Amino acid sequence: MRRKRIVCIGGGTGTFTALSGLKKYPVELTAIVSMTDSGGSNRVLRDEFGLLPTSDIRQCIVALASENGNETLRKLFTYRYARGTGISGMSFGNLFMAALTDIYGSQEKAIKKTCEILRVQGKVIPVTLNDSHLVARYDNGKQVMGEHYIDEPGEEIGQHRIVDLEIFPPAKANKEALYAIKAADLIVLGPGDLYTSIISNLLVEDVASAIIRSKAKKVYIMNLMTKFGQTQGFSAKDHLAELEKYLDDNAMDFCLINKARSYPKGALTRYKEEQATPVKDDLISTKKLTVIRKSLSSKKIFDKPGSDKLKRSLVRHDSKKLANAIMSLL
Repeated sequence: MRRKRIVCIGGGTGTFTALSGLKKYPVELTAIVSMTDSGGSNRVLRDEFGLLPTSDIRQCIVALASENGNETLRKLFTYRYARGTGISGMSFGNLFMAALTDIYGSQEKAIKKTCEILRVQGKVIPVTLNDSHLVARYDNGKQVMGEHYIDEPGEEIGQHRIVDLEIFPPAKANKEALYAIKAADLIVLGPGDLYTSIISNLLVEDVASAIIRSKAKKVYIMNLMTKFGQTQGFSAKDHLAELEKYLDDNAMDFCLINKARSYPKGALTRYKEEQATPVKDDLISTKKLTVIRKSLSSKKIFDKPGSDKLKRSLVRHDSKKLANAIMSLL
């Protein structure tokens, strides 16, 4: 019997967490990764190197790297420079892939070569190879271009809700991504920032329709916390409704949601400073949607290194628990 095919669509630490747990199971894994990031290392790659963003690609490669491979190489790919004019905050992995792009003359070839070097157990596919940016329109009529500015908005913009999201200029889907979606047995959306990590993929031409047409079961991993500027005040039902606005009503077959009531000591106090709270569970199972509640959160607080200039999630899903819950759907 062939191995079941699981396709994870997203980007950032959420997809990294899901892949890290799933790679321990006998399945064919594919990560389809958002390509609109414009902050931190990616801003330098886009503005100074003229390349597509690779931070989310890099995280997925590290997540799927063989544990029998070179541990030092995996650590290097997550290393971020803390000093140096023009290099502070940059990650080694992003610079490595930029160098490979020069050598092989193609960023797509550079990504595939990096997967070979780290002996990736699965596939990591950019959702598009077009250079595009996210554009958000808010309920006060204002528009903001650039994922970084949507992800970390100022206080004035952050108090308003996003009412529409688009990609400019329009982007065509990577054919490999469309093929993986069509061939999948299970499609996993999330966890991750609702607009900038998940919905951003659905805006690429043909991706949403490919997911809808796919015979695969579809599961949405509900976020643990709301996020200022994106999902402030959102309940679980709000998250799902917004996702399906860009897909289709009743597009999801399953929703996995954390049922744990306890969080690591001090985590909620720190989240309160960021105007974030645990996502309220108000979902109800229907004939189409099965809501599955399990203890999925990690007991650790994830503190980023001082060299990382961007905001990161303090509380995350536990990779083993999450992978086990996803596998149960097969």
